[in-house]
Amino acid sequence: MTSLNILSGGAAQELVRSLAPMFKEQTGFDIDGEFGAVGAMAERLRRGTAADIVILTAAIMAKLIEEGLIVRSSISELGTVETALAVRTRDPKTSIKDASGLREALLASDAIFLPDTTASTAGMHVAKILEQLGIASQVAARLNIFPNGATAMRHLADSGARRPIGCTQSTEIIGTEGVMLSGSLPPGCELATVYTAGVTTHAGFSLQAEQLIGLLTAADQKQLRYEAGFRDVKEYRD
Repeated sequence: MTSLNILSGGAAQELVRSLAPMFKEQTGFDIDGEFGAVGAMAERLRRGTAADIVILTAAIMAKLIEEGLIVRSSISELGTVETALAVRTRDPKTSIKDASGLREALLASDAIFLPDTTASTAGMHVAKILEQLGIASQVAARLNIFPNGATAMRHLADSGARRPIGCTQSTEIIGTEGVMLSGSLPPGCELATVYTAGVTTHAGFSLQAEQLIGLLTAADQKQLRYEAGFRDVKEYRD
């Protein structure tokens, strides 16, 4: 069976998965590849990993275009994804209104689940926020860091800690059974990241890659994108 190769940030995994059957019906292609920390996926492309389509943050995609790895004219925006807090579905949601409340919630947690703090968008942001709140050293021993947000959330769901909390992109929380969105990060700590899709310059199936991008960004898939955690970019630009 012919497959379209993808390298993507974990934020888009649930959205791609949900549209895979429709894509196969339209093209006869399966979707194969990797979903993970955006920095790690970009490095895999740079090292020569075969990929027809890439879905990463707009900032990283801009660099890949300049490096000659992505076709500039193929770029399309999927939407904006917030970095948010997560709790197990059996736990009460944490109500956080400001930075002080976030600080208290993190200090009260006995286990904090995060994606890679050196290569993932959310992980790097959380590391910055912990420093900003002045609690990085206090919570260091409680950090449970995984290669990507989806893996971190699966471990949060299975955690036996008394009061665990997670922080990653909302799409990865929504797409993981056993956890739920607890809320957005408060003003001064928030992060909204634009994700874009593009065809690689060495794509073996560039036409099918364009078809998948068209499907992911289609107007009639707006509700599906919303349910997966993507918001219209213009909501954050206006």
